[in-house]
Amino acid sequence: MTRWYEKSGKEADAVVSTRVRLARNLQEYPFPVKMNDGQRKKVEEAVKTALLDGNSAIAKDFHFISMEDISQNEAVSFVERHLVSPEFISEPRGRGLLLTQDETVSIMINEEDHLRIQVLHEGLDLEEAYETVDRIDTLLNERLHFAFDDELGYLTQCPTNLGTGMRASLMLHLPALQESGAMGRVSASLSKLGLAIRGIYGEGTQPVGALYQLSNQVTLGLSEKAAIDNLKSIAEQLIGQERAARENLVKNLEIQDGICRSVGVLRNARMLSSNEFMRLISNVRMGVAANLIKNISYDTINSLIVQVQPATIMLAKKMTPAERDALRAKIVSERLAS
Repeated sequence: MTRWYEKSGKEADAVVSTRVRLARNLQEYPFPVKMNDGQRKKVEEAVKTALLDGNSAIAKDFHFISMEDISQNEAVSFVERHLVSPEFISEPRGRGLLLTQDETVSIMINEEDHLRIQVLHEGLDLEEAYETVDRIDTLLNERLHFAFDDELGYLTQCPTNLGTGMRASLMLHLPALQESGAMGRVSASLSKLGLAIRGIYGEGTQPVGALYQLSNQVTLGLSEKAAIDNLKSIAEQLIGQERAARENLVKNLEIQDGICRSVGVLRNARMLSSNEFMRLISNVRMGVAANLIKNISYDTINSLIVQVQPATIMLAKKMTPAERDALRAKIVSERLAS
């Protein structure tokens, strides 16, 4: 089965993936910060029953994972695969995950809110991702009765999520804008437009390999469609800026040399740290986008970025850092040589 991060989609040169996430709470329980262990368990069971024991056609696609039953390495791998937030794995007690087989849909139970329903798609695909998450939201609301106020909209633990409770985001690869020193200016401009640009794993994280998350900030006073339309419009402008900056940047012979050397190192290295891999694969991805590299696909690059992260690469067995770096180099070399 091919997962979303093993494929490329629309605007693949600059957009790695799309995510649409909804925050929801059950009206008969307090917010998670005020819940006791018994209430956490009841919420977990209610959500599981609503989805897995229902008559919906999608129920068979999900399986349940108790965060208390998995290793720390497995939990970190979920973060690396963008299936859960870093905060979600910080306290596994009373938390569960509903996940589809293709890892397109994940539902975090008892994170900051009772439910965080998220859909992930490859490339720029905001409308389709929202349609999917909206169908799941409607199905669950029929059984769980989400907390809603006629004036405030969906009620959430953090006031910044009130209203739609929706966060739509795009994972963007912006190496040319980063190299040109434009990201500070871009970030300041985006905040004035109701958007935020953050690191690879969202709020509180740094960009790695020139990967950034662009997301809406405003959830109160506008519809989901308006928020998505605004995000898409601004993203298209940002993609245009990246393409223009890339066109100028790759005229530089030193940049071209760095891209080609990156391919050589990745194909021939015997050991690769995670940081070195991310720096080099970012160069290669820019080379593919600039048509300097012809025989490496976005699909291969996107899948490698997830599959050789530190925790994910060790899902089969524990390794020392040196063994992990050697295996990463072997996997990357084999994938880029084929």
